[in-house]
Amino acid sequence: MIEVKNLSKKYGSHVAVNDVSFTINDGEILGFLGPNGAGKSTTMNIVTGYLSATSGSVAIDGYDILENPNEAKMRIGYLPELPPLYLDMTVKEYLSFIFDLKKVKFPKGPHIEEICRLVKIDHVKSRLIKNLSKGYRQRVGIAQALIGNPDVLILDEPTVGLDPKQIIEIRTLITELGKNHTVILSSHILSEIQAVCERVIVINHGKIIADDTPGNLSKTLSDDHTLTIRVGGPRTEVLKTLATVPGVINVTCTGMQEKNSNDFIIEPDGQTDVRRGIFDRLAERKWPLMLMQSNELSLEQIFLRLTEMSEEEQQRLFSKNKQAETLESEALTDEAAEGEEK
Repeated sequence: MIEVKNLSKKYGSHVAVNDVSFTINDGEILGFLGPNGAGKSTTMNIVTGYLSATSGSVAIDGYDILENPNEAKMRIGYLPELPPLYLDMTVKEYLSFIFDLKKVKFPKGPHIEEICRLVKIDHVKSRLIKNLSKGYRQRVGIAQALIGNPDVLILDEPTVGLDPKQIIEIRTLITELGKNHTVILSSHILSEIQAVCERVIVINHGKIIADDTPGNLSKTLSDDHTLTIRVGGPRTEVLKTLATVPGVINVTCTGMQEKNSNDFIIEPDGQTDVRRGIFDRLAERKWPLMLMQSNELSLEQIFLRLTEMSEEEQQRLFSKNKQAETLESEALTDEAAEGEEK
């Protein structure tokens, strides 16, 4: 577990990080987002022990990063935006060097071999790093972060400069690593964060302005929770059929976007997942379902809206959301109490 409490960092009169607090549980894959100059990299550097904080604390599995730096850093694997590679070493020499620096207790040979297999660099381990492609250098950077099998991986822009195929490969690797490690991922490629991360933290002007799942942030920021579907079938009959699906409160046809099919906007009641019901009704009538997509905000749209809001708008929005969550929680508690009485 990572606990960050009231973290602040000042450079003279400039406040880079302003009273930041958050907790990351074991096994989470967290996306850490923010525009350039927002305090994102500063926060990550403090968490890794690279920078000291002006005030506040960071604890890794209960070990304070400043008071017990060795114990805390043993539990962290860090990939900076520019991997600290020695280009005139072979991959194996470099990982052996990192192994010695970290004073790892595992048997060296088998440990390095296992990591090379995991990040798929075992076939290039005898090559000089300077002769590797950008994608393989990133893999070597991730490999050095994994030396010592740390509980926490902090990856800063792990796919920067990679081609689309390499991005997919690294994204798949991060997902696999998330099964056995807590992962903090920073990236400007927001589709990547949305595909990999269960939770996101957004920082702007040194303050955390959002901390939630992408789905919950979308619901908070958007009033549009509708679905767009494309169906091959008679327009009037499809409309009538969709209106009978449990949880659907309104259906609108937006016209023919593709030959022999129409697009429909489905408005659910907000409590029911209507997708399975829609599929079943259409399948019964053998009408092909050729498109189904949510009209909620993407992570990119969420990020832009959040960072363009004033501080007052952010406070108003999220305080309103917290009040709704509190009321919902109290209602569930009351229901549970009534059930026990009965």
